[in-house]
Amino acid sequence: MKKFYLTLLCVFFFAATVSAQNPTPKPTPETDEDVVKISTTLIQVDVTVTDKSGKVITDLKPEEIEIYENGEKQNITNFSFISNIRAQTEKSVPGTTDKTAVPVPPTQLRPEQVRRTIALVVDDLSLSFESVYYVRRALKKFVDEQMQDGDLVAIIRTGSGAGALQQFTSDRRQLYAAIEKVRWNPAGNGKIGAFAAIEATPLEQAKALGANVSDEQLEADRNRNQNFNDFQGSVFATGTLGAMDFIIRGMQDLPGRKSIMLLSDGFKLFTKDESGFTESSRILNSLRRLIDAANRASVVVYTMDPRGLQTLGLTAEDNTNGLSSDQTEQKLSDRRTELFDTQEGLVFLARQTGGFPIINNNDLSGGIRKILDDQSYYLVGYQPDADTFDPKTRQFNKLQIKVNRKDVNVRYRSGFFGVSDEQIKKPLNQTPRQQIMNALTSPFAVNGITLRLNTLFGNAAKDGSFVRFLLHIDAKDLKFTDAADGNKKAVFDVIAVVYGDNGTITDQISQSYTLTTKDERYKKILNEGFVYHFPFPIKKPGAYQLRVAIRDEQGERVGSANQF
Repeated sequence: MKKFYLTLLCVFFFAATVSAQNPTPKPTPETDEDVVKISTTLIQVDVTVTDKSGKVITDLKPEEIEIYENGEKQNITNFSFISNIRAQTEKSVPGTTDKTAVPVPPTQLRPEQVRRTIALVVDDLSLSFESVYYVRRALKKFVDEQMQDGDLVAIIRTGSGAGALQQFTSDRRQLYAAIEKVRWNPAGNGKIGAFAAIEATPLEQAKALGANVSDEQLEADRNRNQNFNDFQGSVFATGTLGAMDFIIRGMQDLPGRKSIMLLSDGFKLFTKDESGFTESSRILNSLRRLIDAANRASVVVYTMDPRGLQTLGLTAEDNTNGLSSDQTEQKLSDRRTELFDTQEGLVFLARQTGGFPIINNNDLSGGIRKILDDQSYYLVGYQPDADTFDPKTRQFNKLQIKVNRKDVNVRYRSGFFGVSDEQIKKPLNQTPRQQIMNALTSPFAVNGITLRLNTLFGNAAKDGSFVRFLLHIDAKDLKFTDAADGNKKAVFDVIAVVYGDNGTITDQISQSYTLTTKDERYKKILNEGFVYHFPFPIKKPGAYQLRVAIRDEQGERVGSANQF
C-alpha cells in the first residue's frame, strides 16, 4: 500500500468537541463464553427444562439430571444455570409515538454488552404472498415493542445476499429498512395463498369430457406431478439450508448462546418417487450437517410457520370443474398431507437444536414473545471416553437427557458428530490483514483504537450527490515513536468499505498513513485527537453502510466503526 503523509492543519476543528463529549472506553479483555463445548476433555451442552405451562424451571440440582451418550450414562462434572431473564422495559402505547421526535443516536455494542443475539431469518424462497404480510407485521412489532437494549439483531432473507441491511445491529433504523425489503419472491417456491389452488389436470379434464382415461393413468399422472413438485421444493429448500448454514457459521464467533427464528412455509423430510413410494428427501443429509453446525456454534433454532391455523377445506380460488367428488376429496387430502409434511421439517430442525416450533398458530408476535422468554438454560457437562471421537466406531454420538422430576419438559441438542472442536478450530494467530478485516466485518465495536464516525450529506454541481465521512481518531490509542528529525511519528492502516443494500461493495479505500508532528503539536493531538475525512459518491438512492477499521502498525491495536 502506498504511504501518505497526513497533515494536521485542518483536523482540529472537530476533534476537541467530540473528545470532550465522549468518554474513552477501555479495551475489553477476552473471555471464554462458549456454551456448547465438544472437546476431548469436556462435552458440554445447554439444556432447557420447563414446567407444564412452559415456564423455565430454575431450581434443579445436579442429582436430578441424567445424561446419556449412545445409551451409556455419563458422570456429570459441570453443572450451572444461566439466567437471561430481563426486566421488561416500558412498552410504548400504540398511537402515542411522537413521529416528529429526534431519534436517539444508535450505539455500537461491545461483546460484554450483548444480552441476546437473535437472527430473524425470513425464508422468502418458500413464503407465500399471504405469509409475507403476516411476517412483515410481526417483524415490525418485534422491533417496536419486543426488542430491548443489549439485543444484537439481524433480519436476513434466504433469497438474497447479505448486504448492508442484513447484518447484526442494535440500530432500529437499519432493521426497519431491512423489513421494507421483505417482499414476496416470485422467483421462489411460494404461492399466492398458503396452498396452490385446486383444479383439474389436463388428463382429468380429458376424462371428464369422455376420453378413455383409466384410473391407473390418473394415479401415475398424479405421482409424476407430485414428484416434480417435491423436486422443485427440495431445490429451494436446499437454498434455504445453504443460507442457514452461512448464517450459523457467521454467528459462531459471537459470544454466548444465540437464537435463530426461521420464518418459513416449511420443507419436506420425505418425498415420493414417480411410483408413489416414500423416500428420504434430498435435503435430509444437508439438514443433519446443519444441525451439527448449529449445535457446535451454540445456536438454538426456533421455527415459525406463518401460514397459521388452516381450515384445509375448499377456498374461493379452488376450481372443482371436471373433478368428481372422489377426486376433489383426494386433492383435499393431498393438501392436508402437504401441510403436515412441510411442518415436519420445521419441527425436526427446531427440536434437534434445542428449540421448539411455532405451528398452527395465528399469533406470530405471540410466538416470538414465547421464544424471547426461552433464553434461560442449564449447562451440563461430562468427560468423554476414548471411543467418543473414534471414527471407526462412532460417526454420530446421540445424546439423551432425563430429569428426575414430574411434569417437566426437557429440550436439548440431539447429539454431535465424532469430530472434536480441536480438529476444526481456527488458528488463533492472525496476520495484520486478517486482524483489520475481522474488525471491519465484526458486528461489535472493536475499541483497541477509539473511533467516532459522523456523516455529512452534500451535493455538488460537478460531482453530484456524495456523503463526507468524518472519522475522529483518539491519538492516545496510537503508538508514537521518535523520528530521526526529532518529530513524533505514528503509522496506521485504514480500510473503509461502503456496502449497498444488495450486498455489493459500492466503494472502498485501503491506504497506509504516516502521521508526523512536532513536539508542540504532539500534546494537543493526544488530548484532542484528529480527524480523517473522505468523501464517497452516491450514484443512486438507497440504503448504504460505511464500515471502517484502523490498525496501528507499531502498537498493533485495532479499532472499528460503522455508520448506516
